[in-house]
Amino acid sequence: MKQLFVTTLFIGFAGILYSQSLIGGKNIIKTNLSANALQNYNITYERSLNHFVSLSASYSSMPKRNLPFKGLVKQFIENPNIDFNNFKVANNAITLEGRFYLGLQKMSGFYIAPYARFGTMNVDVPVNYTYNVPLGIITVPVTPPPAVLTGSIRSKSVGAYVGMQYQLLTKLVLDFWVIGGHYGTSDGTLQYKAPLLTPNSALDEIKRTVDQTNAKPFSLTTSIVQNVDGTKSVVTKSDGPWAGIRGAGITVGLRF
Repeated sequence: MKQLFVTTLFIGFAGILYSQSLIGGKNIIKTNLSANALQNYNITYERSLNHFVSLSASYSSMPKRNLPFKGLVKQFIENPNIDFNNFKVANNAITLEGRFYLGLQKMSGFYIAPYARFGTMNVDVPVNYTYNVPLGIITVPVTPPPAVLTGSIRSKSVGAYVGMQYQLLTKLVLDFWVIGGHYGTSDGTLQYKAPLLTPNSALDEIKRTVDQTNAKPFSLTTSIVQNVDGTKSVVTKSDGPWAGIRGAGITVGLRF
């Protein structure tokens, strides 16, 4: 659906721009093809301020899907009871950017781009656990379906990257990101709302299992809370640094 939205939006802009003289225009609408191929759909608007400087704003959104780069994530989130095969993630972000061009033409040539990014990552984290049920003078272990902690992690970060942008035709712009990165802070809340009449021993075991997670440098705090409807929830709060690499990418756009 989001890919269709981006495509339709570009067709609309192409129709508008076709009837205009685009050479030397101050505006560019573009999308990152390499990110779209990874289902991280995006659109960017860039406007020139003067011969060497421009400002841009972009929005990106990835629908909920299985965890990408699962092997890498498992190195940072250590807990054998987390079911990474059914770990789900989605995200969206707004990026505000300034560009300083070193080329001779407006919005063209090599550039340096500092930026600020505000993101939200939505996750579903299945946790396997087993708890004991007393049965006379013995206890019987019970393994229910995984407890799925759902919620979001918000991040704020700043960074910079370098790249090259060129106008290939009167309308077409090619933007090649080379390398960059960002760093900032994050905080989030994940919650598993247990069904009514869930025994306290089950909730205690879920909390104990989540407490075993080693996610340094992130700090995790887990508690059991009473809900207004009489049920209970296991709530995990996280906070810590946030970093990312802005790798090579190919962006195409229309200038007007």
